[in-house]
Amino acid sequence: MHQILQIEDDNKLSELLENYLLRYDIELTSSTTPHEGLTLFRSRKFDLVILDIMLPEIDGLEICKIIRKESNTPIIMLTARGDVMDRIVGLELGADDYLPKPFEPRELVARIQNILKRSTPHPNKSSTICFGDLNINTVKRSAKLNKQVLDLTTLEYQLLLMFAENPGTTLNRDEILNQLKGIDADIFSRSIDILVSRLRNKLNDNSKAPKYIKTVWGTGYTFVGGSNEDN
Repeated sequence: MHQILQIEDDNKLSELLENYLLRYDIELTSSTTPHEGLTLFRSRKFDLVILDIMLPEIDGLEICKIIRKESNTPIIMLTARGDVMDRIVGLELGADDYLPKPFEPRELVARIQNILKRSTPHPNKSSTICFGDLNINTVKRSAKLNKQVLDLTTLEYQLLLMFAENPGTTLNRDEILNQLKGIDADIFSRSIDILVSRLRNKLNDNSKAPKYIKTVWGTGYTFVGGSNEDN
């Protein structure tokens, strides 16, 4: 059974989701305050965090920032504001997805399942994709640069793998969006650009003289990182 933490000050919503998610083999642990939520997060291993933006004392964006400093656990952010900037900032801070309120519980389940599927190792696939000093382990779903493990979120890893599996191919934003799923199409261009920027930073990649990810202006991005070797 998957273990999920929700930090949400709406008790009625939490109770509804706790009962609903059990149908899908998901156990939800709820917290109504940021401090309690962080304490729970640090005391147990969770597969995913559902994080409301509008919280007392500390808002969800700040909590997202704190969690990202400590863990790559996937995060879905909930917002009632309907503000595009909230969603953009959430992505910049490392959220994997977001869902505006009100929402259908089944849609939340679909997004949870999609993220958990992306973050679950595939034991039948045993390979390492290498591009010079960059090594991607598709079993452990991790990557190393110069033998140092990269601190990637689930979404960042998925984007890197997508690039690595399509070297030399220009991928437009629609193609990236369709592969990653979960990102709101209304602001997909900005969202994809933010995600690529985050990945570039972790690869120490210079957009003006790219070693790994080249911008194809007006089209999308091309992965140019050396030669591909499967071990």
